[in-house]
Amino acid sequence: MKIFGTFGPSAHTKEVIYQLFEKGMTGMRLNLSHTNLVDCKDWLEAFWQAAEEYGIQPDLLIDMKGPELRIGKLEKPMELVEGYVYDLDEFEVPYIVYDYVKKGSILLLDDGKIRMEYINNQYAKVLRPGILTSKKSIAIEGVEVNTPTLTQEDLENLRHAKEYGVTGLMQPFVRNAQDLKTVKETLKDLDLDIQVYAKIENQSGVKQVESLLPYCDEIIIARGDLGNAVGMTNLPSTQKYIEKVCHLHQKPYMVVTEMLASMIDKPVCTRAEVSDIYHAVYLGASSIMLTGEIAAGKYPIEAMDIFAQVAKNALKDKSTSL
Repeated sequence: MKIFGTFGPSAHTKEVIYQLFEKGMTGMRLNLSHTNLVDCKDWLEAFWQAAEEYGIQPDLLIDMKGPELRIGKLEKPMELVEGYVYDLDEFEVPYIVYDYVKKGSILLLDDGKIRMEYINNQYAKVLRPGILTSKKSIAIEGVEVNTPTLTQEDLENLRHAKEYGVTGLMQPFVRNAQDLKTVKETLKDLDLDIQVYAKIENQSGVKQVESLLPYCDEIIIARGDLGNAVGMTNLPSTQKYIEKVCHLHQKPYMVVTEMLASMIDKPVCTRAEVSDIYHAVYLGASSIMLTGEIAAGKYPIEAMDIFAQVAKNALKDKSTSL
């Protein structure tokens, strides 16, 4: 069982990373949507120093930019008020979005936390309010935008992957087998022998999941954007379907997103969260991951402690079940 945390403001020093290893973490994820490998040199040095001192050979996963669309850099956080109309240029929305929207299109910002209705001429009305910060994701509900598998930033990061000890690549928004073939070919060209994790977070990925299995080492059930893509009420059954396909073909899979979300701000978790972690592991996940809980949470050590303990209990019960 692999247990991952995520680098961020709350988890990047040698002291914190060492404590995370003590609690049961086996590796970390670096989200490259907002940064790059070179700029995280100090964090990565701290990671490897902590691993050496603790005596572990951890995994280091880089989460690529990939085909995901994001807004630009904002001077300061913006409060988007329900019912108000905004000029999307204020958010530096990628121009390709305008090729796919029409009057009435629903825009999902920051993994769907903010919801807007497109009116016309780059204006949209807020349906679900919230605080918008720089570089957050933007998607069009029910629409897949045709963007390159790997960005120029992705390629530059991969050129430094060996230098920083990267062991795995998380490819976001996998749409079909060709996306993974492109990744594999790129790794071969760069003489990189690292694992490929395919993130399932759109409808195409769900439909094509069986065809993806030969071209990746592990499937990731990435429930954030996947929930936006299939609808929240359909998310559990979609997760179950992906798990079933992976079991059928004996393909390892990871479950991620909001597994201990309440602990971003609170020192205790909910009963539903521990049940979610337990069942993910008991039903066969080979990996689980905490993201914001570790990267930006107030209680990263406590969250990892609970995370690993529940996973351990699930594995014990699974091994002794009839």
